[in-house]
This record gives sequence, C-alpha cells and structure tokens, in this order.
Amino acid sequence: MQFNDNVEKYRIDKWLFAARFFKTRSLAADAIERGRVILNEQRVKPAKVVAVGDTLTIRIGNAQYVIKVLALSNQRGSATQAQQLYSETDESRQQREMLAARMKAQPQPFFTKGRPTKRDRREIERLISSQDEF
Repeated sequence: MQFNDNVEKYRIDKWLFAARFFKTRSLAADAIERGRVILNEQRVKPAKVVAVGDTLTIRIGNAQYVIKVLALSNQRGSATQAQQLYSETDESRQQREMLAARMKAQPQPFFTKGRPTKRDRREIERLISSQDEF
C-alpha cells in the first residue's frame, strides 16, 4: 500500500494566520479553542489539518465569515496573496454588509475618554447653568 506523502497538509491555525484573519497564530489558536472557527460544520482543534475545498465559518467580533478554502499556505504574505487563499460566499458577504449598515444606523453611545478636560468641564457647567434658568 502506498501513501501519497506529497499532499500539502497545513494546520488550521497556521492557515488562518496566513490568510490574515488573525494577527498572530496564537490568536487564531485561541479563537479555534473557543469555538469561533468551525471547519465543515464541526468544532476543531488548532492542529486540525485543513484541505482545499473545506468550508470555514469564522466569527470575529460581530462579523461572521463563511469561506471556502481555495489554496493552502503556511507563510503569511501580502494581503493580495492572502485573498487568493479563500473565497467568501455571497450570502456571508451580504449578511456582513447588512450588519454593518444596521450598526451604522444605530446611535453611537457617548463615551468619555476619562476625566473631563477643562474645556469639557466648562461646557458641562454652561449646560447646567442654562437649564437652571428655565
């Protein structure tokens, strides 16, 4: 019986790093361990081998990507090289665009950056004093 040893085999965490879904391999491995990466509708471990034609579901923040693996790579290259490693489904792209539009339509919460500055404090005092006059 002969085995085909020249078939390329790459770990899923290395492939996700090379495809630029995560900034580091350890972040990719952590996301896989937490169940945010699904390979062919199954939870996997970071050492799982990925092959051409596999379907990946990746959740990053609020976004969810459903992609098909087109090529394999172990090394991180440029963004254009990374985009040639996969293709995103049209449904996935439309869902992400709809989510982005919904998030943009929502009112943005007012977050302060810590203590009010002198200018902020004076503006607050002006608002409070103008409300007291009415």
